[in-house]
Formats: sequence, structure tokens, C-alpha cells
Amino acid sequence: MECKKIKNLSACNCSYEPCSRKGTCCDCLKYHLPNRELPACCFPDNTERTYDRSFEKFAELVTKGRI
Repeated sequence: MECKKIKNLSACNCSYEPCSRKGTCCDCLKYHLPNRELPACCFPDNTERTYDRSFEKFAELVTKGRI
């Protein structure tokens, strides 16, 4: 499968500047899922910047209707 890194970067809201996985979604998922986290793109910008990307935070936002 061809990586569409350049296209993916336009939708990547990761605010962690030294992140080497930006735009490489498969690497990002591979990194976050074992830590019970989701990638930045699953969260609104104001939540993403807190770096709490846990499953629990995502569920909280869904329950409150913020996602």
C-alpha cells in the first residue's frame, strides 16, 4: 500500500512538534494503540493539546457529545 504522507499531513492536528510519525497514520496507530491511546486526529484541537489521548478521554468526549 502506498503511503499518502503529504496528503495525510493536511489532516494531522498533532501538536507534538518533534513527532516523527506525523502524516504516517499506520506508524501513529502502531505507537498509540498499545498505550491505550488514539491518535491526535481523533480529538478536537483543544483536547489534543492536553496530550490526554486515552481511550477514557475519548469515551468521555463522546458521552458529552463533544465528538
